[in-house]
Amino acid sequence: MLTRQRKELLIARLKQDGQIVAKTLSEELGLSEDTIRRDLRELAAEGLLQRVHGGALPLDLPASPAMGSFAQRQQLSSDAKPAIARAAAAMIAPGHVVFIDGGTTAVQLARALPPALRCTVVTHSPSIAVELAGHPLIEVILIGGRLFKHSIVAMGPSALEAIAQIRADIFFMGVCSLHPLQGISTGDYDEAGIKRAIAAASVRTVVLASPEKLDTASPFQIAPLERVGAIVVNAGVSAALLAPYRELGIEVVLAS
Repeated sequence: MLTRQRKELLIARLKQDGQIVAKTLSEELGLSEDTIRRDLRELAAEGLLQRVHGGALPLDLPASPAMGSFAQRQQLSSDAKPAIARAAAAMIAPGHVVFIDGGTTAVQLARALPPALRCTVVTHSPSIAVELAGHPLIEVILIGGRLFKHSIVAMGPSALEAIAQIRADIFFMGVCSLHPLQGISTGDYDEAGIKRAIAAASVRTVVLASPEKLDTASPFQIAPLERVGAIVVNAGVSAALLAPYRELGIEVVLAS
């Protein structure tokens, strides 16, 4: 197959499937993965697609509606978030050290923790700390720093230093976007770094994903999906939309 023919085929498949996974396509076409990756690099240089880890995406990949203000995000998937929160809460065992991220779904998680649960919750979100202030058995450790008003979380050097001293059993992460190739991403460079630091300090990272965040991309990558232990999503999400995440070996927890 000539170079021109390969590139035309790659563009056609990108339009058809909405993404190109270099490994899968190389096996399907009987071509080396290096050849596919070289063609993708050249097409990206021509401005015809965007290269990402493991393949390529269209230039016009949908942006996440979760990039809005905190008040606006409270209105998104308002029915799905409590169910996601309940499913996430069921993953916590007595005695666990749990890091809960900021965000609207995380607030629902704090509300869903049962009164009889005894554990330690670490958070850099004042909203989460306030929600848990009246819980009879949960010890709350609040990490401080500069307040990032978009997500209502503490950020900056002091927050990073405190996070580095903690080893959590589970990190419940909130994100703006998830995509099989683009990974997990958010709209602020520094916030992405904070989330990476918390994930590095945790045994397992669980992403709380309301439906509007799936198959979208935000400007700053937190990590590739391979570093995610599980995704908690609403049970109403289609199997076809979830299939690429399951193919990556990620546990998908359906919240009903």
